Amino acid sequence: MAKISRALISVFDKTNIVEFAKMLATYNVEILSTGGTAKMIREAGIGVIDIADYTGSPEVFEGRLKTLHPRVHGGILYKRDDANHVEQAKANDIGPVDLVVVNLYPFEKVTSDPNCTFENAIENIDIGGPTMVRSAAKNHNDVAVVTDPADYDEIAKELAENDGSLSAATRFRLAKKAFTTTARYDATIATHLGGLDDEAKKIEGLPNVVGFTFDKVADMRYGENPHQKAAFYRDMRASVEPSTVTAEVLHGKKLSYNNIMDADAAIEITKDLHDWPYACVILKHANPCGAAVSESNLTDAFEKALACDPTSAFGGIIGVTKPIDEKTAGLIAETFFEVVAAPAFDDAAMAVLTKKKNLRLIAVPGLDATCERPGWMLKQVTGGLLVQQRDVSNLDIRNARVATKRQPTDEEWSALGFGWRIVKHVKSNAIVYTAADRTIGIGAGQMSRVDASKLAVMKAQSSLKGSALSSDAFFPFRDGIDAAAEAGATAIVQPGGSVRDEEVIAAADEHNMAMVFTGERHFRH
Repeated sequence: MAKISRALISVFDKTNIVEFAKMLATYNVEILSTGGTAKMIREAGIGVIDIADYTGSPEVFEGRLKTLHPRVHGGILYKRDDANHVEQAKANDIGPVDLVVVNLYPFEKVTSDPNCTFENAIENIDIGGPTMVRSAAKNHNDVAVVTDPADYDEIAKELAENDGSLSAATRFRLAKKAFTTTARYDATIATHLGGLDDEAKKIEGLPNVVGFTFDKVADMRYGENPHQKAAFYRDMRASVEPSTVTAEVLHGKKLSYNNIMDADAAIEITKDLHDWPYACVILKHANPCGAAVSESNLTDAFEKALACDPTSAFGGIIGVTKPIDEKTAGLIAETFFEVVAAPAFDDAAMAVLTKKKNLRLIAVPGLDATCERPGWMLKQVTGGLLVQQRDVSNLDIRNARVATKRQPTDEEWSALGFGWRIVKHVKSNAIVYTAADRTIGIGAGQMSRVDASKLAVMKAQSSLKGSALSSDAFFPFRDGIDAAAEAGATAIVQPGGSVRDEEVIAAADEHNMAMVFTGERHFRH
């Protein structure tokens, strides 16, 4: 156990710092502090020594230099069990600092503002804080370091139980958290500055350096397969948009690796369906096996989504854009599902669904509202990392170019618009047949577009006559158009851009089909 006799407190986030300082004072801990932190502690009637008085050096350069002093860092760094260190500390009038309570300038928060200036970003790079944190964490054998106000209560409890001392285990735990904090901080700075050019403006493309830090959310029982170890981590750069990270498990077993992967895919699809009052997607192995929208109620959307492919839906994941009600819950309970992701569940729905012991119910706050969806997608490859912007394009289909002689009808425009939202989330090669409010047949993950078209026809549970076909990428040959016409489709949406576009357009005209080109594709590997 290490006794706390002197603490240095210098925090930007002053949450509960007065209460923490009062607690330290009860153990006769001498408190050193800086600037606004010292002022707040002193005004609370707690004894505090200004760093400038302790070091004999004034704070200068608008506070840029205040804690970088041998009496501060020497007191943190010297080894208490090393006689040579102890002798040198005495010779240089360096007293021990046993507890360092520091949190850093909010660089990430400041630079997340699109109007943040280069000068403001630079001024929010903390120097003294990370230096003290790293010094204390390095010497955790003798010094405790606290970087998070959430740890105050636990530390207070341990001090109370051990007459003002902290265990080696606690000091090591705090040191690990401290190094994580400084690593994240430095990575955020490097990434932000790496995205600026010499004039401190955003560069085109992606930064030359990217740094990411992730905090463990949970250990998984296993990964995709039982022989693979796995854990779930939260990207600390991430916004608070609806996601599996922000979700709360209300019922059922802990989410598995595959549950999280599939639930994430379902949630992302629902975010693209907020143009309709009610929407439901049923997903299996990261591909939708049914999706539908409704003007009237959630039950209607669920029934239509399930009807697309009830066989594949067995054991699937459900995502919806509105709270689950009792009637919809009753229908869900008739089939085996792994996870239901919804903004909320009413009490009657919970009473129905909690009877299913293994069904995971997750509440995803904000899933019933549109949200900003910035950010990057990361994909690891052996020895490296691919980084790209998220595909958040939501093209208004009526702005697409009509390539054929015949214009789509209003009903076809609606079906094309719905299909284009869904095909974006289907693994390539992807073909989706839709009506205006539901998917009818989905062909996913095929090596050829013709095979994807055939699979979509094969999977259809109802007639494709009068349907619209959505293709995630262009048709390289007319055979895909001929197959769509034979299946009964009357309208097609695709990116266009093939060297054989004229041949493909001619085929559509021969079948009196309407076809529009979006000019953008949605490959999903």
